[in-house]
Amino acid sequence: MSSHRRGRFAGLQGATALALVLACGPAVAQELSASSFAADFKVMSTLKPLVAKGKGKVAVLLPETTTSARYTSFDAPYLKKAFAAAGLPARDLIITNAQGSESSELTQAQTAISQGATVLVMDPISSGVGASIETYAKEHNVPVIDYDRLTLGGSRGYYVSFDNVEVGKLIGQGMEQCLTDWNVKEPKILVMRGAPTDNNATLFAQGYMDVLKPGFDSGKYTNVGEPAGTWDPATARTTFEEQFTAHPNINAVVVPNDDNANAVISYLKTLKVPPKTFPTTGQDATLTGMQNVLTGYQCGSVYKAIYLEAQAAAALSLYLRAGEEPPAALVNGKTADTSANTEVPSVLLTPLWVTTKNMGATVVKDGFVPRAKLCAGSAMSKACAAAGIK
Repeated sequence: MSSHRRGRFAGLQGATALALVLACGPAVAQELSASSFAADFKVMSTLKPLVAKGKGKVAVLLPETTTSARYTSFDAPYLKKAFAAAGLPARDLIITNAQGSESSELTQAQTAISQGATVLVMDPISSGVGASIETYAKEHNVPVIDYDRLTLGGSRGYYVSFDNVEVGKLIGQGMEQCLTDWNVKEPKILVMRGAPTDNNATLFAQGYMDVLKPGFDSGKYTNVGEPAGTWDPATARTTFEEQFTAHPNINAVVVPNDDNANAVISYLKTLKVPPKTFPTTGQDATLTGMQNVLTGYQCGSVYKAIYLEAQAAAALSLYLRAGEEPPAALVNGKTADTSANTEVPSVLLTPLWVTTKNMGATVVKDGFVPRAKLCAGSAMSKACAAAGIK
């Protein structure tokens, strides 16, 4: 079930949990589940008893702003809002951004602990620095939550993210639907991946290959190749150009995020490839990605509502800060750390596949992609109108 289809139920669950707290008192914070969170942040108020019980500060370590503006535009403000809604004093919340420097992220973790942090929420720049931070935190008896990206070989206690295999499955399913909708004959698909150093990229690929493999095995589709992965758009474009030169019969490409997809699409446009003839996929529901979807160059994109992830991380950290075991309904899954041969208790949230049909009701409604920017200019204004985005 997608995060937004589920969202209608999440609002009800959040309201139910809040009513139970008001009726029954502090202990009912245990009713919180991974599906309780909604855009209004109201369910966070059920955690006020945990805040009162807990001690110390919560430190959030964000990785960078170079490849994604999400951390400053969405994660940081949503995290602040989530903790504030739960009643955590602003003085007890530390949020830093390492700006892509592994040494800075380690230093920020050490500084936060010296300043009284009793829980770390960390999105590691790499598994190497993540493991170093987790080792340091363990030596100081500070629990760590991996946020959005798992630290391979780490020693964290929990992981909060969207279900990344499900993200990949949505990409694969989106490709299959697009092949049908755009009437692509004898699909010859190039399969691209994210950086091999990113465990999320591995999980995404697992998901879309689970969907596409039966078609490859049966001969319904042809797998033209699976080149080395990257998150760098310029490298992705070069890789695609090389593959397309070597295999000019490619007529579809699985791409794991919108930035890389846009790099591929930019090249296809130089070749005068018409809209709705050459399917590409994506993830992150970026402004450019949504415009490529509206104009028929991208099938869709995976939207991960960051306000859900921020609330889940805040809630889990407040249980740990209070020294309480988080409820099983909140920690609803496990994620394999293949480097440490362990299963990490996880809060896994549900992503959503966005197309022209639901763009207005999801990313635009949430303010994730501003309508004014999305629909700027005559061509995009017409595309928005055709998709019912007003």
